[in-house]
Amino acid sequence: MYRYNETDQRLVDDRVVQFRDQMARFLDGRLAEDEFRPLRLQNGLYIQRHAPMLRVAIPYGTLAAYQLRKLADIARRYDRGYGHFTTRSNIQFNWVRLEETPDILAELAAVQMHAIQTSGNCIRNITTDQFAGVAADELFDPRPYCEIVRQWSTLAPEFLFLPRKFKIAIAGGEEDRAAVRFHDIGARARVAEDGRIGFQVFVGGGLGRTPMVGQCLKDFLPREELLNYFEAILRVYNRYGRRDNKYKARIKILVKDLTLEGFGREVEDEWAWSRGGPGVIAEQTFDDMAAFFARADLPPADAADPVYAAALAGSRAFARWVERNVAAHRDPGRAIVTLSLKKAGSPPGDATAEQMDGVAELAERFGAGEIRVSHEQNLVLPHVARRDLPALWEGARALGLATPNIGLLTDVVCCPGGDFCSLANARSIPVAAAVQQRFEDLDYQFDIGPLELNMSGCVNACGHHHIGHIGILGVDKNNEEYYQVTIGGREGTRAAIGKVIGPAFAAQQIPYVIQRLLEVYLALRHEGELFIDAVERLGLEPFKTRVYGGGA
Repeated sequence: MYRYNETDQRLVDDRVVQFRDQMARFLDGRLAEDEFRPLRLQNGLYIQRHAPMLRVAIPYGTLAAYQLRKLADIARRYDRGYGHFTTRSNIQFNWVRLEETPDILAELAAVQMHAIQTSGNCIRNITTDQFAGVAADELFDPRPYCEIVRQWSTLAPEFLFLPRKFKIAIAGGEEDRAAVRFHDIGARARVAEDGRIGFQVFVGGGLGRTPMVGQCLKDFLPREELLNYFEAILRVYNRYGRRDNKYKARIKILVKDLTLEGFGREVEDEWAWSRGGPGVIAEQTFDDMAAFFARADLPPADAADPVYAAALAGSRAFARWVERNVAAHRDPGRAIVTLSLKKAGSPPGDATAEQMDGVAELAERFGAGEIRVSHEQNLVLPHVARRDLPALWEGARALGLATPNIGLLTDVVCCPGGDFCSLANARSIPVAAAVQQRFEDLDYQFDIGPLELNMSGCVNACGHHHIGHIGILGVDKNNEEYYQVTIGGREGTRAAIGKVIGPAFAAQQIPYVIQRLLEVYLALRHEGELFIDAVERLGLEPFKTRVYGGGA
């Protein structure tokens, strides 16, 4: 993973000193709330429903074991003993004390972490595929490019005060595991027929109040022009994006208003000024950056290990876990393991300090000391030898992180909702808990097969409900909490926005609504057909009829 150089370290250290002074001036009354607000937001500090919340950046979702231990230590000493991993691959501490946040930032800086640009109208955390660098279907590792973009975008004066927040995702595999079409800019790896490396670039995607699927702006962008082209997009957005209405300020609205063709012409005109100029990324830069992410410390691993084979044959529980939580690695002797933060009774995405310490230990024992955070709010160990899978499974079980539900119904993606967020219309966590409890039976989940359930407490869509196969949105109905249900959303190469099935439901009805949706699927599915494919084939009507119109 990337290691800070002297300049990087000085930057985050200086930011801590600056913010400590800003906090002191606010606390003693020399800075008014309106003056302090943009300063704290630029350092990831929110004021939530019950307490301040600090959002810490995890660039492209990659952590070292010592960094995860530091997050556990912060959770234990400065919060209430846990943290919440988000759909942007960051971590949030929901109960920090305002006056202690400079101390937290200082501790983060000591392990090359920060909270810079985790809020505000700026370029947010760059995200990628949680399997980056190890996936069997990968064209090339996107992480060096994420780091190049991160360095370019961090505290870039031109892009610190955009019309609205701005999100970038870069993916390297044939399968899109980074949801690039739902970002302001999404870049997907491409290799031209002549061997040149580059990206297919999408623009204008996003969720929130007006969800849209990103459109392809350039089918092949040579990698050396990545920053020049991104800069051209951002300059067009900065010039023409709405600043008079925050609901119409995202780039997706600008692309819609100008049309993709019109927006593309503006970008090409802007790019003409920088193309081939000083912003071109040198080959040496790519080589130097790639060296940070190369792993030369992994011993050989046998794909046909007898201990692994025996455990697979001898334990149904272990075999189920392997089926759902273990993915193919480009090295046949290794595997990618997802540790589930979705055990029934635990808020989705939450991890206790003890669990974080435990995962750090497992990563050092079995995973070369590296952890990834997925946008589905789980933790990933990307370098596990197959012979170590039985021992890792036992360790994960002891931590409560071995639920074999990755990609199944109870692997719920969920924002903190009304229990914490001051913007939320409704609570998310209790509804997610009710769903997990009702559908906890693993035989039933395995029979249903892959099904993504996403839940948000408001239209800001931090739980990505629009792209869930089943989406749940909290709404305010006469000052009461209700929940709107959508079906048919999906991410990946066939990205789609879910469609509302009808009027909203009370919280206690949601598990029963989901049950009826599943009954339609189980009755009408073709052999081997996934829920999302059945929805696409059948349309909304049979599901609406079952939910609203009858049948016991």
